Amino acid sequence: MAMGIHKFSKRRGRGARAPMAEINVTPLVDVMLVLLVIFMVTAPLMKAGIPITLPDSRAKPLDQTPKQVTITMNAEGRVFLDDDELSPGELAERVGSLPRGADGAMPLVTLRADKALEYGRVVGVMGELNRAGITAISLVTVAGGAPAETAKKP
Repeated sequence: MAMGIHKFSKRRGRGARAPMAEINVTPLVDVMLVLLVIFMVTAPLMKAGIPITLPDSRAKPLDQTPKQVTITMNAEGRVFLDDDELSPGELAERVGSLPRGADGAMPLVTLRADKALEYGRVVGVMGELNRAGITAISLVTVAGGAPAETAKKP
């Protein structure tokens, strides 16, 4: 017979076939790629814990830094420090007690405010942050949004 099939017919007993010493890694690679896609899709969704609607902006996105504090204002005007809700007047003392960096600088503070809020409420929170010693505040918006409407001239 062709292709060497007859060499197995010469053996007798149980050892007629040699054990297969190869591992098929294709299913393993398929499963790992599916898990990678799942993590890539779900990781950005886990960033924000408090549901708010951010305004649109054409500004460049901020670089993510490890020493970052997020202040969030939801549509009702409640203020959160990271994921902890703060009572009125508590923001300045909580932010003032944050640990400073090795060079003595305050951590980067980002302010996420719902677009339905009044401008005065957002400025009030920014004033509280200034009173706590924060002189640089990053305002978070949705990147790639539409440009702001300009006033029409008569």
